[in-house]
Amino acid sequence: MPLRRSLAPHEVATAFEMGWSNIENGQLLAAAEGKFDALVTTDQNLQYQQNLPGRRLAILVLPTTNWLEIRNHLPEVTAAVNTLKPGDYRELHWTT
Repeated sequence: MPLRRSLAPHEVATAFEMGWSNIENGQLLAAAEGKFDALVTTDQNLQYQQNLPGRRLAILVLPTTNWLEIRNHLPEVTAAVNTLKPGDYRELHWTT
């Protein structure tokens, strides 16, 4: 996962690595909230599908899964991750 190197010194794990690949979003958020401070996702509908107010987990939504695009915006991604506070919900947007 190339993004992992850019987010050091944060602890980074994928849903797959955690064994969470097959759980639904609500359960995923609860599981992540118990282990991590933030979740980085590309699920643009998360805020509409889940009840996010009151969560301690910070959520950052990237506009794409395309690593080439993400790589071009690493400073924005890392700055966003570094400034997230508990309960934050932030979506990044950029033009390609």
